[in-house]
Amino acid sequence: MESALKDLSTPTGGVEDVYGEDCATEDQCITPWTIAVSSGYNLLRDPRYNKGLAFTERERDAHYLRGLLPPVISSQELQEKKLMQSIRQYDVPLHKYVAMMELEERNERLFYKLLIDNVEELLPIVYTPTVGEACQKYGSIFKRPQGLYISLNEKGRILEVLKNWPEKSIQVIVVTDGERILGLGDLGCQGMGIPVGKLALYTALGGVRPSACLPITIDVGTNNEKLLNDEFYIGLRQRRATGQEYYDFLHEFMSAVKQNYGEKILVQFEDFANHNAFELLAKYRTSHLVFNDDIQGTASVVLAGLIASLKLLGGALCDHTFLFLGAGEAGTGIAELIALEISNKTKIPVEETRKKIWLVDSKGLIVSGRKETLQAFKKPWAHEHEPVNNLLDAVKAVKPTVLIGTSGTGRTFTKEVVEAMACMNKRPLIMALSNPTSQAECTAEEAYTWSEGRVVFASGSPFPSFEYDGKLNIPGQANNCYIFPGFGFGLVMSGTIRVHDDMLLAASEALAAQVTEEHYAKGMIYPPFADIRKISAHIAASVAAKAYELGVATRLPRPADLVKYAESCMYTPNYRSYR
Repeated sequence: MESALKDLSTPTGGVEDVYGEDCATEDQCITPWTIAVSSGYNLLRDPRYNKGLAFTERERDAHYLRGLLPPVISSQELQEKKLMQSIRQYDVPLHKYVAMMELEERNERLFYKLLIDNVEELLPIVYTPTVGEACQKYGSIFKRPQGLYISLNEKGRILEVLKNWPEKSIQVIVVTDGERILGLGDLGCQGMGIPVGKLALYTALGGVRPSACLPITIDVGTNNEKLLNDEFYIGLRQRRATGQEYYDFLHEFMSAVKQNYGEKILVQFEDFANHNAFELLAKYRTSHLVFNDDIQGTASVVLAGLIASLKLLGGALCDHTFLFLGAGEAGTGIAELIALEISNKTKIPVEETRKKIWLVDSKGLIVSGRKETLQAFKKPWAHEHEPVNNLLDAVKAVKPTVLIGTSGTGRTFTKEVVEAMACMNKRPLIMALSNPTSQAECTAEEAYTWSEGRVVFASGSPFPSFEYDGKLNIPGQANNCYIFPGFGFGLVMSGTIRVHDDMLLAASEALAAQVTEEHYAKGMIYPPFADIRKISAHIAASVAAKAYELGVATRLPRPADLVKYAESCMYTPNYRSYR
C-alpha cells in the first residue's frame, strides 16, 4: 500500500489511490487474478469476480465462459432490480437476511451494490434488529465460514491460525467473544453474525474494501445452557473460560494480530461483557490501534445526537442535565464522552462536568453512599445525593432535560416516566437506545403520545414515523452505523496508530454538522441513512484531521483536501471490465 501513496497532497483518484478501486478507474480493464487468472467455472464460483449474467460477449470468450451461462447479457442495474424484487417477496426478515448472505457468497460486488443503493431498507436486515435473530439461529443457518473462528483448541497457535486466512493485507478486524450479543446475552460462537455484519457495513457505509476486512470470533465457551444442549450449536461445548486463562488467551490473540498485520491494523472489540470490555480497552489502547464500538462508538453517535438536538432544545450542552438508565459499558462510555465534550467547550475540569450526569443501575441512582460496593467504572458517577431506588423517583429528584436508556431492558420508560419528563421540560430529549427493537426502553409512538408530541426522540433500533396532532414526527436512530464505518475508515486512510478520545469528539461533531434545517423541521437529530457514504467521508476526514493534528497519523504528506481524498479512496461496488 505504501508504494501506492506517491503524492497525496493533491488527491485526484485514479490508479494511484490507496485501493485502486475508486470510480475514476471503473472504465479501465482489470485482470481477475487469484493464484492464476480466474476463468471458466472457477470464475463463476469466485464471489469477488463473479458477475453472473453481466459478463460481456468479449469476457465470455476471453475467460472460457461460453456455454456456462445463458446467452442473455444483463446489466448490474437490472440484476439489482431483480434481486430487490426477490428479497421484497419474503415476509420474514430472517429469510431476507439469509438471501443477502447467500448473495454475498456468490457475487460480492452485487451484494454491496444492493446494500449501498437500498441502505435504509436493507440496513435493518443485515444488521440490527435482524442480525440478533440470525445470531440466535446461527448454528441452523450456518453454511460456510465468513471469518476466522479462534477457539481455546488453538491456544499457542493463534498466529498460525491467522496465517490460514487467505487475504494478507488486512486493515480492519472486528472481533467478539459472543458473551453479550446486543441485548440477547451469551450466544457464544454464534455471535459471529455481529463481526460479519459490522464489516459488511464498514465496506458499504465506510468504503473499506471487503478484502481488507476480517471478522473473528474468539470461542472460549458459553454459559448458555440452551446452546450447550443444542445439537446444531457450532462452538465449544464447555463453560466459559474466565480469569487468567481468558486474559492470557486474549493476550496471545492481540500479540499475534500485531505480529501478523503490523502496527496499523485496527482491532474493533464488539459485544464483550462489561467486565472484560473495559479491561481489554484499557489494557491495549496504549499498545494497539483498538476501538470498542459498544463503549466508544455508541458514545460518539449519541453525543452527535445531543449536539444536533441543541437546535431544538436550546442552550449549550453544559446547560443540560443528563440521566441514564443503565450503567454498563454503553451508559458509562456515553456519559464520559459527554463530560469530555463539555470540558473541552467550557475548559471546566472533567471531574466537575461529570456532576451534570447521573446514572441509574439495577440498584437505583448511583450515589456516593454506594461507592464502596460499586465497580470501578461506575465510581466516577457516584455523586452526593440521598439514595433513590427507582427511575421515576430519580427523574423527579434529578430533574433531567435529557433521558437516555442503555439498560438492555424493554419498556422501562413507562408512561409515568415520560410524562414526568414532559412536565419538567418544554421539549424533553428521550433516547431509548437498547437493541434489538424488543429491548427498547419505549417505542417512538409511546414517547410522542405520552409527551403530547413535544418529545425529541431517538432510538437504537428503527421505529416508523408517527403522526401526532397533525404533525408527522420522524424518530432519530442513534445507530452506531453512523460512526464506526467512517471513524474506522479515517483511521485506516491516515495510517493512524492509536485512537484518542479527541477523535471521537471530532467524529461526533462531524456527524452533527450533517443535520440540516430541513431535518430539524421534521424533528430529526440525525441525517437520513440515504446520505451515509457522504456522511462517512466527512467523519473520516475529521478523524484523520485530528490524527494528523495529534501526530499519530503515518500517511504522509497529509492530503490537502481530506474529504475529497476520503471519497477517492472509498471502495465502489460497480462491476469492472475484465481483460
